[in-house]
Amino acid sequence: MSQKSLAQITVPARHFAVQLSATRRGARLARLLTERQLDDWGEPYEAAAQVVAELASNAVLHGRVRGRDFRLRLTLRADRTLRIEVTDARGDRVPRIPASVEKDAEGGHGLRIVEAYANRWGVVEAPAHGKTVWAELPMAHGELRDAAGLG
Repeated sequence: MSQKSLAQITVPARHFAVQLSATRRGARLARLLTERQLDDWGEPYEAAAQVVAELASNAVLHGRVRGRDFRLRLTLRADRTLRIEVTDARGDRVPRIPASVEKDAEGGHGLRIVEAYANRWGVVEAPAHGKTVWAELPMAHGELRDAAGLG
């Protein structure tokens, strides 16, 4: 086994997961917990906090089922890619980027923000008829990725 492959195996990924109420308060808490966790890990958190805010907000607005929570999961891999996952209870409502959105419109910009910050994002089926919306962001010390002038 080479030194490079040994280093890849021995550097563990970091994980954080929490279940939150599917309310506006729960969505705000998801963002705050993301900031806190990434700060504790010594990582920049501005871009990730924006993505979590959008995904958690969507989970609360479009993925809510009465009496069911949503879940936030952060995984920082050894290659310094942060995977954000937000799981909600509505697998029948798959998010899509709208074809066009009025510049002054109140909604419809969230997934464009996610797309601007993330290298990749997508949706997968989750247990109990739910879905997980995920995004992967590069983590670079000292710099905030500003792909679309959003940061």
